[in-house]
Amino acid sequence: MSGEFFPGIPTIAYEGPKSRNPLAFKHYNASEVVGDKTMKEHLRFACAYWHTMRNGLADPFGGPTAERPWDDGSDSVDNARKRVWAMFEFMQKVGIDFYCFHDRDVAPELNDLTASNQALDAVADELLKAQNQTGIKLLWGTACLFSHKRYNQGAGTSPDADVFAYAAAQVKKALEVTHRLGGEGYVFWGGREGYATLWNTDMKRELGHLARLLHMAVAHKRKIGFQGAFYIEPKPREPSTHQYDSDAAACLNFLREHGLMGELSLNIETNHATLAGHTMMHELRVAREAGALGSIDANTGDELIGWDTDQFPTNIYLTTQIMIEVLRMGGFATGGLNFDAKCRRESFEPVDLFHAHIGGMDAFARGLKTAHAIIGDGRIDAFVKERYQSFDAGIGARIEAGNATLEDCEAHILATGEPSTRSGRQEMLENIINEFI
Repeated sequence: MSGEFFPGIPTIAYEGPKSRNPLAFKHYNASEVVGDKTMKEHLRFACAYWHTMRNGLADPFGGPTAERPWDDGSDSVDNARKRVWAMFEFMQKVGIDFYCFHDRDVAPELNDLTASNQALDAVADELLKAQNQTGIKLLWGTACLFSHKRYNQGAGTSPDADVFAYAAAQVKKALEVTHRLGGEGYVFWGGREGYATLWNTDMKRELGHLARLLHMAVAHKRKIGFQGAFYIEPKPREPSTHQYDSDAAACLNFLREHGLMGELSLNIETNHATLAGHTMMHELRVAREAGALGSIDANTGDELIGWDTDQFPTNIYLTTQIMIEVLRMGGFATGGLNFDAKCRRESFEPVDLFHAHIGGMDAFARGLKTAHAIIGDGRIDAFVKERYQSFDAGIGARIEAGNATLEDCEAHILATGEPSTRSGRQEMLENIINEFI
């Protein structure tokens, strides 16, 4: 079916930095080796079904603008099957090897759970055919537990046990379909797992219920033999006033408190980091240093706008910072860089999907090479190591080893006098980074 959905658009090729062809890669060369892997192996790009195939490009002040000639606008299973082939043709042409989906992105939600499950199975049949024909794989799946009106007060944190049970049933089916399609992971994102006001909220009970849902999912994962990773995705707010998965640290605390550490790692998104008041590098560092960085939603947000704009990443400083953290953890295992990003409302033609992904892929290719060069150069690491060298011996080593008391610290200062400090050299280090970008 190649050429049916995107006529006139060729397979996107690498033409190098001097190319002026808007439908060509300037920096992403899939087979180019950086360190011990090819770019393709390092970056593990994935395409988000919900934005690429299902996002009409509406915003809070206007309706959809996206032109998708292959989509008849219906909620039929036949239309959903047709979308599969448009999606896979797009991924083949842009050279992306993975995709991600919510259950309700790929198949319609019908009048009851049985009918919805049957629709999902029917579209999963088509997805499996497309995977087998193209070699494209499922990076991760998930259940949409936030858009239907039943989830207006949460899913796993709903005050209604029947809503919780429906959500659990939906997770069960989505997990089984992800397993059937050979997914490398499964994500839990609590779009409405939070509160609008504490006046009507039993927070402790809601968090306990959310943990119970995750424990049920872990048990079912083992029952069906799913070997993929489980991820939880932080986001602080929008649509809720406060969401329980507010940032990486909050998610890690939740996992530790409820005996789930080791069962789930984190899927970190740039735009969510911004909404939480953090940099993406901060969120990735928190997750990585806890041994819990699993996957990344590769996008960015407009810092002047207070909602989740899900823009494609084009900032080389951002992609460099991301790839430094990925390289320092030894690269992705089951995760990857999922473009949870959409075209702008005024970029509504099918070709704009290509321009957007090309830009994001080129930006990450540059970030990868820059990050690899910075780490290889070693000056940043050497400075950080030297900055903390007082903890490598003497009283510092005793403090880190847990062998020093308050009395020991007092005795040390009485013997050595007022400490002398050294500059943190922030500007010098920023200048070093600029040498590479």
